[in-house]
Amino acid sequence: MNYSKHLFGGFLLLFSLIFISCDDEMDPIPLPMPTGSSTTFNLAAVSNPGISGTAEFIENDDNSTTINLMLSGTPAVGMHPAHIHFNTAAEGGDIALTLGTVMGGTGMSSVTVNALDDGSPISYSQLINFDGYINVHLSSSDLATLVAQGDIGENALTGESKTYSLGTKDVPGISGTATFSQRVNDETLVKIMLNGTPDGGMHPGHIHFNTAAEGGAIAVSFSPVNGSTGMSVTNISALDDDSSITYDELLDFDGYINIHLSAEELGTIVAQGDIGQNELTGEEKSYELGEKDVDGISGTATFKKRVNGESLAVLELMNTPADGMHPAHIHSNTALQGGGIVFTFNPVNGASGMSQTNVTMLDDDSMIGYDDILDINGYINVHLSMSELGTIVAQGDIGQNELTGESKTYVLGEKDVPGINGTATFRERANGTTLAILQVQNTIAGSTHPAHIHENTAAMGGGIKFTFNPVNGTSGMSMTNIVTLDDMTAITFDELLAFNGYINVHLSMAELGVVVAQGNIGSNSN
Repeated sequence: MNYSKHLFGGFLLLFSLIFISCDDEMDPIPLPMPTGSSTTFNLAAVSNPGISGTAEFIENDDNSTTINLMLSGTPAVGMHPAHIHFNTAAEGGDIALTLGTVMGGTGMSSVTVNALDDGSPISYSQLINFDGYINVHLSSSDLATLVAQGDIGENALTGESKTYSLGTKDVPGISGTATFSQRVNDETLVKIMLNGTPDGGMHPGHIHFNTAAEGGAIAVSFSPVNGSTGMSVTNISALDDDSSITYDELLDFDGYINIHLSAEELGTIVAQGDIGQNELTGEEKSYELGEKDVDGISGTATFKKRVNGESLAVLELMNTPADGMHPAHIHSNTALQGGGIVFTFNPVNGASGMSQTNVTMLDDDSMIGYDDILDINGYINVHLSMSELGTIVAQGDIGQNELTGESKTYVLGEKDVPGINGTATFRERANGTTLAILQVQNTIAGSTHPAHIHENTAAMGGGIKFTFNPVNGTSGMSMTNIVTLDDMTAITFDELLAFNGYINVHLSMAELGVVVAQGNIGSNSN
């Protein structure tokens, strides 16, 4: 038996008993009574943002179910047909059960049922776990316009969700988000919302395997994004190869999202973003890449941490030639010491000055995480081209070799040669060692000037404790990494600043007795 009671005139009349009889001799037939169990599902606005509400399912003692729709914002003269459909709202499906018509004046309807429209019995327990959704239509003559909609039963949303950013890619001004919402059955509703899409456009979208920096094949196809609304909704229960995937598995998926310009122009990506284990945590570290052999080219290397502990490396250079492709690597040791290549980046595109690379292992296949990079003993070289690797366009120490910003400068006064003087600057590295930079004025082009740290004050004199790289007479410069003294005793930046010593810069190896610049350092400095 299928019970129904449609409410008209804007009032809901409640009866405890209805007597249906043909004569005075018949017994009364009682109406079903609520058991006390009920479940409520949300009905969201669709065509009119001001209309939304709920669907309440009430269990009755005769195994029937009363379904009350309650909407706010409906027009007073409206009459809004409503149905339960099979599947999710994102997928769409045929009508399974006709509900009461919502009266615009009250925003309410009620129907009591124990069977679907095809006559198959259905209980309260089956309805609140039904694979379906509710549509409330504008009118019987305009069923295509929905005023409210909501997934019910196993398709209802749990409230758990995760939102990923979709950044601008090949078309300026288009960006947005992809929100993954968990269903009761552990499937996933994915809602993509983009800003800046052109009216009338249809933009295919997919989840791909791997990170966006690596690229990969399509794993899941979305419903296309409607350019006029910027929206797409898709239910995901399986990958395109029909292998099942849950909400929790999607949140740990090794993938990224591409939204394309059109089905004919899939090569043009309008928005893109890493998802799942590839999502960026927001933690990042930037290193300076200073100019080297080509004036004017410099930039940064930024390492961004992923949820899985890997890194996205972004190199950004200024003033690279538009047609250039610039190989780049992490080398071992400091830039001063030099060292072999340990990691190869994707080349920097001269036109954009950009390179993006996923960092998960070194070139020798040893694993390296984000935290490992922040402690690596290395530096970055960006080269002019594959055929001119000897020309470095930008360079910078990274990891434990990064400069902290702490420094101390000492004056090197003239001594035996009038007019030659300068400075010695000690700069602290992250690992506590020191970059020493000697800058001497009026040195002779083509000459080299040995330099040392001696113990005691310059007035007292003392033996050599540390040997710098010689000062280049042409540039007046010397750069040396200080980790240990000449006798292999370790010494830190802080210990150098308290060292009992002085610096001598000599005229030449053949004339060490001629000191061209000299200055007290450490505990002896004024």
